[in-house]
Amino acid sequence: MTTADTDPFAAESAARLIRAEQNGLRLAIACRTLVTGLAFAWYVGAPILFDGFEPRLAAVLVLLLFTAVGVAHLAVIGTRFDRSWMKYAVYALDTLSICATFALIPISRADDVPQIIAFRAYGIYYLFPLVAIACLSLSWRLVLWTGALCVAGWWAAFGWVITGMQTYLSWADIPANATRADYERVFLSIDFVGRGNRIEETAMLMFGAMILAVAVYRARGVFFAQVASDLAERRERDARQKVSALLGKYVPAEIAQRLIANDGPMRPQRTAGTALVMDIAGFTAFSAQNAPEHVIRVLDAFLSDATDVVSKHGGIVMSYLGDGFLVTFNAPIGIPNPEQAAMQAARALLGIGQGHGFDIRVGIASGDLVTGTIGSSERQSFTVYGDAVNLAARLEGQCKILGVSVLVDAATQAAVTDIELEACGAQNIAGLASQVPVYCLSGEG
Repeated sequence: MTTADTDPFAAESAARLIRAEQNGLRLAIACRTLVTGLAFAWYVGAPILFDGFEPRLAAVLVLLLFTAVGVAHLAVIGTRFDRSWMKYAVYALDTLSICATFALIPISRADDVPQIIAFRAYGIYYLFPLVAIACLSLSWRLVLWTGALCVAGWWAAFGWVITGMQTYLSWADIPANATRADYERVFLSIDFVGRGNRIEETAMLMFGAMILAVAVYRARGVFFAQVASDLAERRERDARQKVSALLGKYVPAEIAQRLIANDGPMRPQRTAGTALVMDIAGFTAFSAQNAPEHVIRVLDAFLSDATDVVSKHGGIVMSYLGDGFLVTFNAPIGIPNPEQAAMQAARALLGIGQGHGFDIRVGIASGDLVTGTIGSSERQSFTVYGDAVNLAARLEGQCKILGVSVLVDAATQAAVTDIELEACGAQNIAGLASQVPVYCLSGEG
């Protein structure tokens, strides 16, 4: 199994290249078919414009064949009948047919006019468009193939023609100290073949074909680079979307997007924030009195609504703790006034709990929070720790002892302005050496 089989993006990039080559080949074949079709129409219609012009049947058939082959090839490109060798065969047919035309179709109906005149009157430039059109296929191999066939076919046609000549002249027949008369005798002779001209023109054609092949090769390189860039971008975007979808199950979608867009919050960092720990009062008894399926269904509905409320106030649920959760404010994503946001979320949670038939307890503490990933290279978890987290958990437990719904520490109370809190005295908190002053909602103390 190849990479393209296992990687849908790699398979798509390979398919994009095939489509680009097919579209380029269609354009190339369409252009050459259009040219041959127009040439056919012009040649057949020439007698209307030029008196005495009589089309040759052989030329008409050749042009018609060229056009028909192009139409047929266009019909199969990209279908199950398409084969990679077809484009080489079509260009070979075009090239060799043009060369054969110069060699076999008489330039004149007079028997004493040598066929070499066709090379002098028309020339190799009839082959240059084939090389240029081959570039549209985005195949540098096809360009070189066409250029090499043009050179080989041109020399084959030239050799065929001069072999049939009883006598011919070339540049070598001009003497070293040639006069005007010498040039006129040789260069203007109907038997002048110009072997040196054939060398020059085929060398230039092949050189041009090589340059165009390099240009096509570089264009393919740019295409591959663009495909690779798109592939990498799509892979990254897909990975981000997957991670975002996963995180979105536990944190607000907008928070997940910010975490994915910026990996800074994923690295360990210390910030001043607020921790909130929430738990359901009497949940153990509730669980014992109801079927497990019912307990899970009710708990899931409550935690879903509770998470939404916390999210609306800028909190992030860092972990679910059985029938409750741990929430942080201002860590790892910054928000203004985290203490205020935590208190507003706590008051809203009380209403959500009542709506689901639960009494809840909430502990809130502010201070330094450290967030980051922990674990092994195989498995990691994004978590938060710090004194504020521990204190918030202890305060949630202290709510049961004091008979209140919400307990907050002094740092949180000092920063809250829109919610009335009253002192509940200094409390002995498990795990702490000294007493801690705590505060509850006004009217509960």
